[in-house]
Amino acid sequence: MTKPQAQPLPKTPLPPEDGKLNLRRWGDFYRAIVNNDDGTIGVVARILRANFRDHRKGYLVSFFFLFVVAAMTSLSAWIMRDVVNQIFVAQNVQMLWVLSFGVMAIFIVKGFATYGQVVIQSRIGNRIVAENQKRFYDRCLNFGLDFYNDRASSELIMSISRGSNAIRSILDTIVLSLGRDLVTLIGLIFVMIYQAPLMSVIALLVAPIAIIFVTKLVKRIRNIAKSEFASSTQIVSIIQETVHGAKMVKAFGLGDHMRGRMQEAVSAVEQRANKVSQLQARTSPLMETLGGISIGLVILYAGWSTISAGKTPGEFMSFITALLLAYEPAKRLARMNVGIAESLISVRALFAILDHPQSITESDDHPPLKLTRGKIELEDVGFGYRKKEQVLSGITLSVDHGQRLALVGPSGGGKSTILSLIQRFYDVQKGAVKVDGQDIRTVSVASLRHQIAFVSQDVFLFSGTVADNIRIGRLGATDAEVEQAARDAFAYDFIQGLPKGFQSHVGENGVQLSGGQRQRIAIARAILKNAPILLLDEATSALDSESEHMIQIALDKLVEGRTTIVIAHRLATILNADKIAVIERGRVVEVGTHPELVQLGGVYEKLYRYQFDEGVAERERAQAAVG
Repeated sequence: MTKPQAQPLPKTPLPPEDGKLNLRRWGDFYRAIVNNDDGTIGVVARILRANFRDHRKGYLVSFFFLFVVAAMTSLSAWIMRDVVNQIFVAQNVQMLWVLSFGVMAIFIVKGFATYGQVVIQSRIGNRIVAENQKRFYDRCLNFGLDFYNDRASSELIMSISRGSNAIRSILDTIVLSLGRDLVTLIGLIFVMIYQAPLMSVIALLVAPIAIIFVTKLVKRIRNIAKSEFASSTQIVSIIQETVHGAKMVKAFGLGDHMRGRMQEAVSAVEQRANKVSQLQARTSPLMETLGGISIGLVILYAGWSTISAGKTPGEFMSFITALLLAYEPAKRLARMNVGIAESLISVRALFAILDHPQSITESDDHPPLKLTRGKIELEDVGFGYRKKEQVLSGITLSVDHGQRLALVGPSGGGKSTILSLIQRFYDVQKGAVKVDGQDIRTVSVASLRHQIAFVSQDVFLFSGTVADNIRIGRLGATDAEVEQAARDAFAYDFIQGLPKGFQSHVGENGVQLSGGQRQRIAIARAILKNAPILLLDEATSALDSESEHMIQIALDKLVEGRTTIVIAHRLATILNADKIAVIERGRVVEVGTHPELVQLGGVYEKLYRYQFDEGVAERERAQAAVG
């Protein structure tokens, strides 16, 4: 079969995998993800629509607590006027007790309100992260194989992990900024203006300068954050390659090469993270400088007005307390847009996946397949993974209930592609694939695949136990049924020899098992599924001769009464097939039984003679070695 090659989609192209951190090449990747038509306001509005509405009750409670915190902060500044005037100037003993307990009450209420807000906000945030991750994964399940062929898994991992948390971060920033910082700042400004209008004007003159400076910072941080996202994606990609390709890394001595790639990617992320932190930190000296100038001018004016104009110190104390308390919320508000701009990079990456249209091959809005016999027909089928490059052309084949059709031929001829089309992993581009006369494009894909048991040459095992992986064939199967399927696949003995038998963990993708053991587990779950249509793609390719003989006996029992299509490299395993089709360069060149094809003297006869002569030569070499 000709394997599909990764082709960049217009929206999210696959990042370069040459190991060199070339930002020009990576630019196409992150630019397609993060630069869409939606501006910052549009994306934030979408976040609010999708998440705020469902949690509005919790957010209302959170806002209430934040308003209480803001009110207590403003009240703590307000009460300073009476503390100074009544206690230190008038020396009123009665007000000493009242004001002292009043200050205590203000901060006690503020403390409990802060606790309530933090707890509620955390629960809402955790729920939003979970909901978006579930939504993301559900969306991924609606994509066909073409989607995964065109994307790196590292891109999806980064999008689901960082994107979901970025949505939470943006919502938290907005809620805290509006409900706490903005309200607190408004309350404190009110106190300042009420106590000393002229001093308030002096203090507030610096605000426009801070706004202009922060706006420029946001643009720089946004550009750096894009590069940092792309570099982080490459880190995940390198880790995956190291884990899944561990044997190749060791066998070819690629340790230093992989280490260099990782160091380069990590260093790039570190440099950009440092740059972002540096830019974010620039708001601090700005606010400190402007704040210091404001406070200095206020002290100058207040001191003059108290000494020369006869003003009471209480108003000044209340004003300066409000001004100092306003510094932190003002600084957080100044940095709000900076934090949101950085988070939006990850959010846009997540939205790019959520907005990708569902694959037509995964549509389930058609009526279910009505299976009567299980007859499969391919009528003048044409298909190619890429434009202008046909993998199959004019394929016309059929296999009826209880029959076994074998597909043979040179590698890359399109045999595995035929099995993929029957399961509707891809749609034919010409002709039709039919089951019992029904075009599979007109029936529910779930009902179609429910009637098919498939054993691939590339066996995939899920993380979990041996029993879990066999039970994939039928999730509701009992332990006894799982064990019987293992016996029928000649896997029972080796499973019992594992440390925990059927409860032994197989490791990631079955790494703790041999190739033959993995293949027998795959056959066992196909047996357990007990589907009327059976597709076998080199089901015995990873087995030795003895195991293959036992499995062949099991498969002979399994195919009885079923519609079976089998791809076989070893022709000895399909000699009894009802029909053999020779596929070469995407076309059917010969069809018939084994005796008919041998007598024909064509492609099949050459393949068979080659394997027969090779087998004889092997036996002769073995006898010579023994002799």
